[in-house]
Amino acid sequence: MASCHVGDATIGNSAASGNRSAVSASATAVAEVCREQKFTVGQYVFKEGEPGNRLFLILEGEVRISRTIPGSGEEALAVLKPGACFGEMSIFDRSERSTDAIANTACTLITITRSDFELLLDFNRDIAYKVLWAVVRLLSTRLRMTNDNLRGFLAMSMF
Repeated sequence: MASCHVGDATIGNSAASGNRSAVSASATAVAEVCREQKFTVGQYVFKEGEPGNRLFLILEGEVRISRTIPGSGEEALAVLKPGACFGEMSIFDRSERSTDAIANTACTLITITRSDFELLLDFNRDIAYKVLWAVVRLLSTRLRMTNDNLRGFLAMSMF
């Protein structure tokens, strides 16, 4: 199985066999619920409006996050590289997907379903803390970027 990143620990077969004690136990617990999926160039990982039931981590390749603007077409919001996580919003708020995610190149993704994620959090508080803290940092970074983009947009619209 491939690897997932939780906090500072890399989770997967190679990491789990090379590390000791708590990190190894955490690695094994997370690796058991992760699944690998491969996508070809242009293939949708998910579409805006679909129900969300899993989050994704890019192991190899790139994923384009975009929205379709009526009358305009696709607007790319970001191109995510290996190590990036996406799809986490629907895991937490149980809402529909807010964007499209499209394989920008052939890619390999690690996924975890909402139910597996919730079980992991319920039964292993140490992992829960690491995962949730990592997601808080991720969402904070994305919120800051959104604020900066909005500030720039508002400044440009004043002209």
